[in-house]
Amino acid sequence: MALNDPPVSGPDSAFNVVYGSEAPHAAHSSARSQSPSRSAASRRQAVGWRKRFTRRLAITDFIVLVGVVLTTQVIWFGTENVPVAVPGAARLNIISYWTFSIALILVWMWALTLADSRTQRVIGDGTAEYVRILRSSLLLFGLIAIVAFLIKADIARGYLLISLPAGIFFLILGRWLWRQWLFAQRRNGGYSARVILVGAPVSISRVGRELHRAKSAGYVVVGACAVNPIPDATIDGIPVLGLVDDLREIMREAGADTIAITSTGELTPDKLKEISWGLTPEHQHLVLAPSLVDVAGPRIHTRPVAGLPLIHVETPRFSRGQALAKRLFDIGASLVLIAVLSPVLLVVLLVVRLTDHGPALFAHERVGQHGKPFRMWKFRSMRVGAEAELEALLAAQGTSESPLFKVKNDPRVTRVGRVLRKYSLDELPQLFNVLGGSMSLVGPRPQVAAEVALYSDAAMRRLMVRPGVTGLWQVSGRSTLNWEEAVRLDLFYVENWSLWSDLVIMARTLTAVVTPGATAH
Repeated sequence: MALNDPPVSGPDSAFNVVYGSEAPHAAHSSARSQSPSRSAASRRQAVGWRKRFTRRLAITDFIVLVGVVLTTQVIWFGTENVPVAVPGAARLNIISYWTFSIALILVWMWALTLADSRTQRVIGDGTAEYVRILRSSLLLFGLIAIVAFLIKADIARGYLLISLPAGIFFLILGRWLWRQWLFAQRRNGGYSARVILVGAPVSISRVGRELHRAKSAGYVVVGACAVNPIPDATIDGIPVLGLVDDLREIMREAGADTIAITSTGELTPDKLKEISWGLTPEHQHLVLAPSLVDVAGPRIHTRPVAGLPLIHVETPRFSRGQALAKRLFDIGASLVLIAVLSPVLLVVLLVVRLTDHGPALFAHERVGQHGKPFRMWKFRSMRVGAEAELEALLAAQGTSESPLFKVKNDPRVTRVGRVLRKYSLDELPQLFNVLGGSMSLVGPRPQVAAEVALYSDAAMRRLMVRPGVTGLWQVSGRSTLNWEEAVRLDLFYVENWSLWSDLVIMARTLTAVVTPGATAH
């Protein structure tokens, strides 16, 4: 169920990138000469991971399709050599379902290849990989149905109706499992693009920090190139390996395969073309990293106009249709959850009431959508009168001016309350808030009026939507995030909402509740 609000963490520490044996250098001129040389074999290994991973995906796809299609045939027809009936075309009646199944497997593999479902641009991150599997599979079976209709072939409908969804499911499952393996490799720095950042120092620092945060995306920063000479040998912990004029040599010596342009103001169009032309096709890549951040993919569209790659960014919007869909989902899901969890609600109610003097439920006034106050319900996890102690505890730990009133190692929490908080059981009564309309299942966590009074203008945008029982903040670190990072995640959710994102966050919430780990308090 829901996750508890994370306590305040300390301020951001300086960003540092781990480069192994490649330490920052004292000067641009000596950066390349002092950089440890990489053997040709290790460079090939750094660049060739994409082909190896793509090959593994293709093998897995083939195994999945063989298993699904042939198993479906055996289930539907047994092991008999049943022919495909084609009235009026006697020569085609010799085609058996065994032959048809083998042809279906090969054509399905070909369709996945044509759809670029294994291309380096989509594997390992985002939903495009799964969407291409779904789209190409549906298109293939649609074409099969059309051809069968035109030649009046009597292909067993049950055979196709089982093969299609089962094939799509296991194809996506196989890709998902490989993606989890890839994430594990990337957390250790493997199976990732080795990136040289090129641009102004400020933009290099920003992009480097974001890439370091999102390790699962598969970009490891190995250094930076400055457009103009700068006095420092590092930028926010990233070693400056030289100037952009020496980029090809720097990439070779650093074993890099990707250039990320972090800002273009210092680079002329001719210089950008020169950088692009100097890359080896299929082995080296050019990435442009615009200053705009926290924008989800569906809001971004590229449109070339007179040779200019214009990036269109849709304005964040929450239409009436989206609001209705979210509300209907909240009502239906909360009713189901209340019915399923009613025994748990009753047990927790009795345990809290019998183990501690005082009421089992606690109602707290919070600020909801558009700043409207409401009463949020929780199972009581603190001793009676805990609210009166909050101001003194915040002052003692020096966080009374932070818009997140959380006390570390809170002495007010009861013994039963610690268990309830660890597994987020104290938040279960908020399902009734969801049913009543004051909250949503997913959204920014609601805060008290005193906290909202400390909001910045950006943080006020959290109030554009209903507060949630759980949210992107809660499943992305809980107590390990500071206030600024939490606001950034909440604003990303508010501006890029989709029903699919709610489902993903709820699934991640369930995982975090079952295995709370060290971030649960």
